[in-house]
Amino acid sequence: MSKAKAAARQPGKDKGKSKQAKSGKDKGVSKKGYEAELARLQVELIKLQYWIKEQGLRVIVLFEGRDAAGKGGVIKRITESLNPRICRVVALGTPTEREKTQWYFQRYVQAFPAAGEMVLFDRSWYNRAGVERVMGFCTQEELDDFYRACPEFEHMLIRSGIILIKYYFSVSDEEQEKRFQARNGDPTKRWKLSPMDLESRAKWVEYSMAKDIMFAHTDTEESPWYVVEADCKRRARINCISHLLSKIPYQDLTPDPIEIGERPPVGHYTRPPFGEQRLVPDVL
Repeated sequence: MSKAKAAARQPGKDKGKSKQAKSGKDKGVSKKGYEAELARLQVELIKLQYWIKEQGLRVIVLFEGRDAAGKGGVIKRITESLNPRICRVVALGTPTEREKTQWYFQRYVQAFPAAGEMVLFDRSWYNRAGVERVMGFCTQEELDDFYRACPEFEHMLIRSGIILIKYYFSVSDEEQEKRFQARNGDPTKRWKLSPMDLESRAKWVEYSMAKDIMFAHTDTEESPWYVVEADCKRRARINCISHLLSKIPYQDLTPDPIEIGERPPVGHYTRPPFGEQRLVPDVL
């Protein structure tokens, strides 16, 4: 039995945090050390990007977990140095009335990678086993069908050559509450606090049970769940990126610096005066 599956048999596992994880969001991880290691890992991600492109790999990475568990922060650190034509993020909204009549996995399949691409799903088809189940947005029949179909669906993806990696971000209720309050107090982050997030505060146990059942059905040897302890944001980011790099063997194909010669002479061209153009005004 895998470690993740063993954890799935213990209701409310998200509450079982170590003292180290509960001791504060960044305790034990200095900013200087974190930034240095993150910079090193982002260079490795660049190497991975070139390898994915050169080898024509198709990579899907799923990010699931509690609201405010830090999924978006990790995704941002992964993508900020990468080519968006090679690595892109998919965060689908509420399905339309038309999409609700489609095969459940259909709208996700449309966003899958072609050769030489990596797609990061900020929430995925596991919405059915999480928010849809807890909030009553699907029927029991639809849920049971998802549990039956999901392992077969993922087996089909892997058999086709897709590299599938699944992460679940686990955060304690105390830390989640701190992050909710911080978002509410910051106008630049308040958009992250949705009505659904607020409803989830009252359904902590329900979400824990939903996660346990989801793991029991979908944590397989072929397509396992990897749990990221996320109370410490810095540690979670470093751990997740390091693990992602370890799951895809790659070689350094970073091209050598390009030799940039001297510019050709301007010739007879004369640049129009700035005063004749509509310039954006200085504010500083």
